[in-house]
Amino acid sequence: MAQPQGIHARRAALRLLDAVLRRGETLDIAFGGATKDVRKFEDKALARAIASEVLRWMVDIDALIDSATKKPLPHDAKARMVLRMMLAQWLRLGTPPHAVVATGLDLLAGGPRRLAHGVFSTLTRNAASLPDVPTLPEEAALRWGERAQAIAAGLADPPPLDLTLRDPAETEHWKVQLSADSLMPGHLRLPRGENVENLPGFAEGAWWVQDLAASLPARLLGQGEGRHVLDLCAAPGGKTLQLAARGWHVTALDISKRRLDLLKANLKRTGLKAGTVRADALKWEPKHHFDAILLDAPCTATGTARRHPDVLHRIGQRQIEEMAELQAALLERAQGWLKPGATLVYATCSLEREEGEERAREVRLTPSPIASDELPEGLAPTAEGWLRTDPGLLAEDGGLDGFFVARWAKALG
Repeated sequence: MAQPQGIHARRAALRLLDAVLRRGETLDIAFGGATKDVRKFEDKALARAIASEVLRWMVDIDALIDSATKKPLPHDAKARMVLRMMLAQWLRLGTPPHAVVATGLDLLAGGPRRLAHGVFSTLTRNAASLPDVPTLPEEAALRWGERAQAIAAGLADPPPLDLTLRDPAETEHWKVQLSADSLMPGHLRLPRGENVENLPGFAEGAWWVQDLAASLPARLLGQGEGRHVLDLCAAPGGKTLQLAARGWHVTALDISKRRLDLLKANLKRTGLKAGTVRADALKWEPKHHFDAILLDAPCTATGTARRHPDVLHRIGQRQIEEMAELQAALLERAQGWLKPGATLVYATCSLEREEGEERAREVRLTPSPIASDELPEGLAPTAEGWLRTDPGLLAEDGGLDGFFVARWAKALG
């Protein structure tokens, strides 16, 4: 018997969810293995979209499932996982109920198909719906406190596609070429769902994919004019590319060979140059000191929940504390590698204060406050001169990731 169209994408989505929720993997790490049997780009994208919408709305989807069952399904039951996928397709991706049933129930071959069909039919018959804003998992909501509701609003939809231009002077040209919006020079914003490699400008390296918030730390170092900068924990390389394009002599350090290979491929595509070093930043010793250091530190990445909603379910206090300890050690080392008068920028794509504000308070250098005119319109520095972004900010323009950024200068004497 022929299988329903799209069944391979649904099976891949089920494998993705299992990897995230049962094994604690990230969507990015799990994606290659989960979709290895899926050939078409569109089907791979569908698998990712189904899994992402389940993770984005899982608290509310589970509430719907529980409202239609007499006996609660275990949270790790396959029937619940398949129902989550079915409801995400219907309520978030606009898949007609009959198509959802045709592809969903096949995932439960030899299992409780009748139960899943009954629950789904009850919810469609009752015109079930999701709220306008997803309900956060309880632990995340408690951590983010008064910011939680605004952050949740920013997670309701997948983000648009942001690009950083190699040459900011060509912003208007590429806005026209790509029918894009721009929130500041050197930035472009396109609707999500584009196959990046098919877009004009990709092959010639005119731009690279980089969230607007992620582009801000490197911007805060200004023009390089041939000075030496260390990009710590650099791969996959968006900030290295920015610094090289701004005239810095870049040393890009990362511990991961795979990620450094991505960085090198991006350098080759864009025609930009940087020295690369594969090393553990906690053990490596530089041969000279630097005019600037950009430390975009390893973190829990909770600020990227718009496109990586797995962080809503994988990250807890233990991971936050482990990352905060690593960040403190990296900051301590980086401060010792600066020339007199040099600049340090510290950034994390995390919403956790332990990884941002609390780390910044430990730095012994002279603060170099961030100014409003260095930021996109609608963003402002904190009272301390730091930058804190949330997914709920710039909502009318498509939002941005959550980041913490701070800057200091080393005394001349």
